[in-house]
Amino acid sequence: MKKLNATGKGEWIYDSTHDLLMFKVKDRDYKESVEFQNFVADIDTEGFITGIRIFDASKIFGIDRYALKNIIKGEFRGTIESNTITIRVSFVAKRRNKEIPVEQFTQQITSPMEHAMANSSVECIAA
Repeated sequence: MKKLNATGKGEWIYDSTHDLLMFKVKDRDYKESVEFQNFVADIDTEGFITGIRIFDASKIFGIDRYALKNIIKGEFRGTIESNTITIRVSFVAKRRNKEIPVEQFTQQITSPMEHAMANSSVECIAA
């Protein structure tokens, strides 16, 4: 399995108007997206998951929009193995002076995909 260590190359973006939380690894070339439930996983030209979009994020994480606008640190892990995509996110949001941790939230898609994807793994800690 090929691996990508993208520590320090990630960023979180929250669109409070559309309640959309996005994470991306900077400086990667986008190729395609895979949609499942309230998630979209972006795959780069080398076959790594290098971005995610989470719709209705405040409902999914049970956190208000103000806190999601103030993510202070986080990490993202994505794997593709035997055409199964697994996304894991952990982050800390902040509301006033209180930190709100979200630890090891996992989403997985196992349905058949349009074409076979190479096994890969990415780990990114956003600095």
